[in-house]
Amino acid sequence: MPIIDRFFERGRKFLGSRYPVMCGAMTWISDPGLVSSVCNAGGFGLLAGGNAPPDILRSQIRLTRELTACPFGVNVITLAPNYLEHLKLVCDLGCEFAVFAGGIPKKNEIQQVKACGARTICFASTEPLAMSLIDRGADALMLEGSEAGGHIGPVALSVLIQQILFQIDDVPVFIAGGIATGRMMAHLLMMGAAGIQMGTRFVLSEECAAHQNFKEAFKRAKARDAVATPQFDSRLPVIPVRALKNEGSAEFGKLQMELLHKLDENIITREEAQFEVERFWVGALRRAVVDGDVAKGSLMAGQSVGLVKEIKPLKAIIEEMVVEAEAEMQRLKRLFAEAYADRP
Repeated sequence: MPIIDRFFERGRKFLGSRYPVMCGAMTWISDPGLVSSVCNAGGFGLLAGGNAPPDILRSQIRLTRELTACPFGVNVITLAPNYLEHLKLVCDLGCEFAVFAGGIPKKNEIQQVKACGARTICFASTEPLAMSLIDRGADALMLEGSEAGGHIGPVALSVLIQQILFQIDDVPVFIAGGIATGRMMAHLLMMGAAGIQMGTRFVLSEECAAHQNFKEAFKRAKARDAVATPQFDSRLPVIPVRALKNEGSAEFGKLQMELLHKLDENIITREEAQFEVERFWVGALRRAVVDGDVAKGSLMAGQSVGLVKEIKPLKAIIEEMVVEAEAEMQRLKRLFAEAYADRP
């Protein structure tokens, strides 16, 4: 039996997939086609709820079920205006998994979807938050380092691993941010992770419906090209977004300055300003992903973009990850055997 099967066991049992390799929920990208293809290839897909109208999300969940018999998750954004309706949908449609992102879900919200039979996964950016989420009923945690693409937390994955993964064994812990190779996955599994999540790597798959311009931008990019947006003023708290630097990045800087000026003049409220920020990202991301405008659209990408240069079928990507991971574990097994053999 391959060594890696032992390390897959916990994540495989929790997710119900052949491999505990998750595809992150990416707005405009993680659609029924990509999610079902990931699942059919042995991984675990997450449908991006975003702030989709409930009727649209309902139809996407139903279409995904038509395309795959495998379990998949629905990503719900706690800060989205349609959030509570999305939770109701998860329950009404008997979804197997709900992944809470964007903020901290309330205990009753976690319990609401658990009462409907769904398993819950919550993002944890600090150790106290991780413990709090477990107390609220989270069935599993997701640690996403700041190396990831899109909306990100403030802490690097290397620190989150030490703060949370090494301290918690109550629930499965999945790891995301900057992962693109099977060799890296092997080490994360050996450190105690139940599985991994990738986003950027799956963008460069044949099944991903993103515009070819979007994919070509990823192929050309280096890791240092994926930068996080700054926050200019604490009066306008914005969640940092990691994306490839382009004209759209500069436009976001101008937007922040305009909104701060409007706040100074009491033209808009803080909440309205934050909504404008999120509306900017949704529109900019659509221009890049759907329309192919890679100059002014948002090219949300993790720093792992520097590790990915080839478009492949999803099945090949996942199988390559597994083969690389097994090879790394076999290499370490030989190293340990040699080390023990040399002992007096």
